[in-house]
Amino acid sequence: MATIKEREHKKIYCSDNQLIKVFDETFTKAEVLNEALNNARVEETGLKIPKLLNVSKTKDGWAITREYIEGKTLSQLMDENPDKEDEYLDTFVGLQLEIHSKKAPHLNKIKDKMHAKISASSYEATLRYDLHNRLEGMKKHTKVLHGDFCPSNIIVTPEGEYYIIDWAHATQGNASADAARTYLTFNLQGKTELAEKYLDLFCKKADIAKQLVWQWMPIIACSESVKNKPEEKALLDSWVNVFDFQ
Repeated sequence: MATIKEREHKKIYCSDNQLIKVFDETFTKAEVLNEALNNARVEETGLKIPKLLNVSKTKDGWAITREYIEGKTLSQLMDENPDKEDEYLDTFVGLQLEIHSKKAPHLNKIKDKMHAKISASSYEATLRYDLHNRLEGMKKHTKVLHGDFCPSNIIVTPEGEYYIIDWAHATQGNASADAARTYLTFNLQGKTELAEKYLDLFCKKADIAKQLVWQWMPIIACSESVKNKPEEKALLDSWVNVFDFQ
């Protein structure tokens, strides 16, 4: 079994056209099973994603086995072909809108997840109260949301097929929240110009006002803050404290 990637608290192996993700003891059984369950539920929508094969307990921790999809990430292709950035971005947004066109009634709700993240954050009680109230005021939707939609989570096969991976953070809810998460991710990566191009294109293709995405930014930034990455704190703080987008 060949190790193809090693991340904090998890290792990813490839064997016999299968991808095995092994989690260490920092992941609870419930967290691993929830990720597998998300994958299974999203599979039922018909989206093109790697199929879940099994969940098992290994000597190193719980493991999820999925289909292995040969190819490059969209992020790699964008880096290798900067002249095609607009073309790739158009495809990227199209895939996100396809996700949002689906329903999966048994997925966790984005509002429940964000309320828990706000409560777990280190911001003062008054600010947390404001964030909880803002979240409650958001319109209720039931669209499938990826939760971490970025070019590195899209595999492009040699035949040109696109597969969306990593459904650990999938929920159902308001598409503007998912767009806010993608917009924030680009900014955290220092890709501010790409972030703006993405938001312009997403709002145009989805026919959504930018203000609706911006309204989610303090909430999404707060949820990201619980990871406690010092290098992200200043940018996240600047978004969490913005309340003038109505």
